[in-house]
Amino acid sequence: MSRPKTPARKQQSRSAETRAAILTAAADAFAQSGLAGARTDAIAAAAGVNKAMLFYYFKSKNHLYEAVVEDHFKEFNRQALDVLASDEPARTVLLRYVGLHFDFITARQRYARIYQQIMMTGGRPLKQLVRKYFLPRSQALDRVLERGMRAGEFRRADRRHTAISIVALIVFYFSSSHVLQYLGQPEAYDRANLKSRKQEVLDFIRHGLFLESAPPLP
Repeated sequence: MSRPKTPARKQQSRSAETRAAILTAAADAFAQSGLAGARTDAIAAAAGVNKAMLFYYFKSKNHLYEAVVEDHFKEFNRQALDVLASDEPARTVLLRYVGLHFDFITARQRYARIYQQIMMTGGRPLKQLVRKYFLPRSQALDRVLERGMRAGEFRRADRRHTAISIVALIVFYFSSSHVLQYLGQPEAYDRANLKSRKQEVLDFIRHGLFLESAPPLP
């Protein structure tokens, strides 16, 4: 039987819920309008708080934007590094990682636009993200590729370019969803299309990287 929450724990829980609501509303606004176009009063209203409360949690719109991005990459890295640290066969680990990456973007559609904004803008926020999140994940993926090549699971290739190609296979589909529609392709986020695209990515990696002579997966 769980113990009732103390006033302090209730306050802490409400504070976490308020912060999460603000981050969710801000993510929608930034994805739609970018950092410059998003309005803090609209974000506060969507989160069900007043503007003063928003600035209590986040000192400025820039701080809020950075917090939205941080929230996304922190959670993805937590899951990704756990997968990449597995001692299972490298092929199993790689396919699990690719599937996780694809599903994570699928579940957080609005972040694809925010990610594009950061990549195009550059500067200090991007440098911090690279150092804090991209680099550890890149190093972990490199270790999996190296292990797989050494064990004869993967063909020998430039690991850096292999990693770039894998990420591009996943990310390009989402970042170019509007272009693909203008080219006559179906809605990118349609469930059937997502399922088909994910399978194509996994199959492409199998055929392009896996060695047929490798021992079978358990």
